[in-house]
Amino acid sequence: MEKSQFKLDRTAFHAGTHEETEKYYAKTQPETSIERLMAANYLNSIAFQFELNNPPKMDRTVFSMRKHML
Repeated sequence: MEKSQFKLDRTAFHAGTHEETEKYYAKTQPETSIERLMAANYLNSIAFQFELNNPPKMDRTVFSMRKHML
């Protein structure tokens, strides 16, 4: 996956009607769930500043889990 595949324009904003918004999202949003996950992964890499091919590892020692008593 290349970074040029997705575009993040932080200056774009247009407050339109619901119909305009629906038409816009129908033609610009990824169609398959795989494409949506790839776009979300790319946006997370931008937001948290990590490379797509080298994501940070989760520290599993911080979390704990136990059963609830009923």
